[in-house]
Amino acid sequence: MNEEQPAVESCTVCGRKNRVPAAAAGVPRCGQCGSPLPWTAVADDRSYREVVEGAALPVVVDLWAPWCGPCRTISPALEKLARSYAGRIKLVKVNVDESPLTAGRHRVQGIPTLLIVDHAEVVASHVGAAPEHVLRKWVDDTLTTLGRAFVEPRSDHPI
Repeated sequence: MNEEQPAVESCTVCGRKNRVPAAAAGVPRCGQCGSPLPWTAVADDRSYREVVEGAALPVVVDLWAPWCGPCRTISPALEKLARSYAGRIKLVKVNVDESPLTAGRHRVQGIPTLLIVDHAEVVASHVGAAPEHVLRKWVDDTLTTLGRAFVEPRSDHPI
């Protein structure tokens, strides 16, 4: 089980701050208004399976390193996408310097490497920095391929 402290996410509808764990069944929702919350987390070699492969939503995995300029450049765009796709995707950041097994497992040769993982399967990948509109189209196209375009996930296990 992932022992990291839950992230604090502000509801995009009512503004209330909510704790959101890195791994949980279901989809995070605001404790006040019930709206879907942005879901961002950090994973490493130990927690990757639980945080990424166990997610109820498609997961955008950002394989990055703190010394990588392009990685730092796209980070705000990815966080913005996580907010705008609240309840539809989960964003997970994996530092490749601290998680060499995960980087090797996905054969990462350049960073940033972005993956979309759905039910433990990599369904899309993108290598290199790109502007937000390109990343948004990549996510939209992948969600459409998965049959999840503009559909809010349903779960009997809200967080």
